[in-house]
This record gives sequence, C-alpha cells and structure tokens, in this order.
Amino acid sequence: MIADQSLSTEKFQSEQVSTIALGHAVHDTYSAFLPSFLPLLIERYALSKTEAGLLPFLTQAPSILQPFIGYLGDRIGLRLLLFLGPAVTAIMMSLVGAAPTYPMAMVFLLVVGFSSAGFHAIGPAIAGRLSATRLGLGMSLWMAAGELGRTLGPLIAVAAVQGLGQQRLPWLMVIGVVVSLAVYWNLRDVPAQPQQAPDPLPWHEAWHLLRPVLLPVSLLLMTRALAQVAFSTFLPTFLTEEGATLWLAGGSLTIMEFAGIGGAFLGGSLSDRFGRKSVLLIAGIGAAVFTVAFLATTNLILRLVTLLGLGATMLSMTPILMALIQDHYPEQRALANGAFMAVNFVVGSLAMLGVGWLGDHLGLHTTYWLSAGIMMLGLPIILGLPENHHPRSRQ
Repeated sequence: MIADQSLSTEKFQSEQVSTIALGHAVHDTYSAFLPSFLPLLIERYALSKTEAGLLPFLTQAPSILQPFIGYLGDRIGLRLLLFLGPAVTAIMMSLVGAAPTYPMAMVFLLVVGFSSAGFHAIGPAIAGRLSATRLGLGMSLWMAAGELGRTLGPLIAVAAVQGLGQQRLPWLMVIGVVVSLAVYWNLRDVPAQPQQAPDPLPWHEAWHLLRPVLLPVSLLLMTRALAQVAFSTFLPTFLTEEGATLWLAGGSLTIMEFAGIGGAFLGGSLSDRFGRKSVLLIAGIGAAVFTVAFLATTNLILRLVTLLGLGATMLSMTPILMALIQDHYPEQRALANGAFMAVNFVVGSLAMLGVGWLGDHLGLHTTYWLSAGIMMLGLPIILGLPENHHPRSRQ
C-alpha cells in the first residue's frame, strides 16, 4: 500500500469539509422524503404493498455499484457526482410527490438511487482527503450531517405536503439546486485526487488489497445489522405492540435518531485522539449494554434513557469504520469507501428481510433479544481488526 504523503502536510480543511457535509445533509434530507410520500403514492396509484415496497428498493439498489464508481473515482476523479448529487436528488424527489403515474415515479426514484450511489461513493473520499490528520472528525461531520438530514426529511416532507399541496411540491427542488451550486463554488478548485496520485491498480489487485480490512469490517457490519434495522425501522412497531401510543412510539424513534447525530459526530472525532479500535470497542460494548437494558425494562423513562445511549453508541460506529478503512487505503479512498457502502447496503437489505421474517415467526420481542446476542458476537471481531494506521503517526 502506498501512503498518501499529502496527509502529513495538509491541515484540516474545515470550510471544504463542512461544505461537503452540508451537501450530504441536504441530499439525505430529500432522499428521506419517500417514507412520508409513500402513503400518498399508494393512494394515488392504488398500489399493493409489493408495488409500494419496490419504490424504496429502487432508491437503494444502485448502491451495489458504489465499488465500481469508487474505482473510477480513484482513477479519473468524478468530482461532478459530488457537485450534482444534492441537485439531482432534490429535483427527482420533488417531482416524485407530484408524479402523475406509477412508472414515472419509479423512473424518478431510480435516478435518485444512481445519484445517491455516486454522491456517497465520491463524497466521503474527498472529505477524507481534505481532513488530513483529522480523518475521524471529517467522517463524523459527514455522518452526523447525513443523520440530521434523514431525521428532518420526513418532517419537512409532511409540512410541505400540508403547506404547498402535492402539485406544488416541485418547488422544493430549489434549495437542493442552490446547495449544489454552493458545493461547486466552494470546491471548484479542490482536485478530486491527490496531487501525486500513484499509478492506478488493476481491478483485481485493488480488490485483493482491500480484503484484509474489508473482510473483518464486513463481518462486524453483519453482527450489528439485525439490531440496527430492528431499532431504526421496527422500533415504533415494537413499542406499539408493547402498549405504547403511536405518538410515543414515533417520538421514541426521533429521540434515538437525534442522539445518533451526536454519537456520529463524536465517534470519529474521539477516534482521532484515542485510536479507531479502542473507541470502536467502547461504542460496541455500549450499544450491546444499552440494547439489553432497553429490553430488560418496561419503565418508560428508563427506556427513553437507554434509547439515547443506544442511538449515540450504535450510530457512532459507522464514521469510525469509514475512517478506519480510509486509514489503510489512502490511495484507494473512493474504492474502499464504495466497497464499504455497498457491503453496508447488502447487509442492511438482508437484515431488513431477516427482522421481518423473524418478527413474523418468533415475535419482535424475541427478535430484539436475538439481535442483541448477535451484536455481542461482533466484539471479538473489533479486537481482531488490523492494527491502526493512525494518521498522526504517519511520517
């Protein structure tokens, strides 16, 4: 592996990294409109549950292409995907709300999927390089911004439907276009690649180089996937089955997501100072403990407290993993990040099906306990991750 010498001399480019984070927040705000739009689309097109379920799948399926996009990004840059991401996603998602036909809505959402795949493959790689020796902070800003967007998106979508009406929803695209222009303006002079980029590796050699880190990271993602899906997707359903009101169940998810914003920001930042593996281990232990504590009590206040801890610890792990994999592959940042995002998508999709199937056959309560046990299996995997290539130790 060839070290990126620019990292030892560059400083953290706060304005540029914050600009990329702003683009991520706005991009993910728009992409998070779909859950709020879905009931409207089901009613308008008289969709079955299967037809409705295909719509969010279309926004996620292109994520499998992120390793290929990242590989090309390492070779030829592809900065344009970063500049266009917020605008394209904003335009397409704003049009979805007013789409006259189901096939047209499918096309719009598929374009959103490709826009999102390109943006998420290239954005963290450029942000990581601009973060220099504070790579964890850069990934924390990226992750926290995305979590903020995913938290606010459904609320903004509902407010827009009620305030503007469905036919005026295309006006929502204006903000995304403006933000894309701002991202372009602030990053137009930033090269997409290191100034002294090495000769690009052939595809098979690049994959062989990734394997020592990507394999254990993928196993770790598998062990936490059931729990992450169970809490991020099925928490309101679980709590209503336990007797909570719908308002309380939805509010609990919002509480956990807001705690996740703080955890996502702190996780990578602390790993810059104390090391990736040590902070990752603490977060993994904390997530397991808070999951068990949540399941072991029925007291409302205690459950809300455990959800705060769970959101902060579980979601803090992703920026640390993103920083870890970029630490080891500074010259293949986009490929490494794209591979990580693709694995995360595949594992998350399978976990979504798994939680649903287990919930039908075992009940959600048992499924949650099972997910907690599987998550604990990830702790030894953290200990077995390759040793840190700590940014501050590079010469």
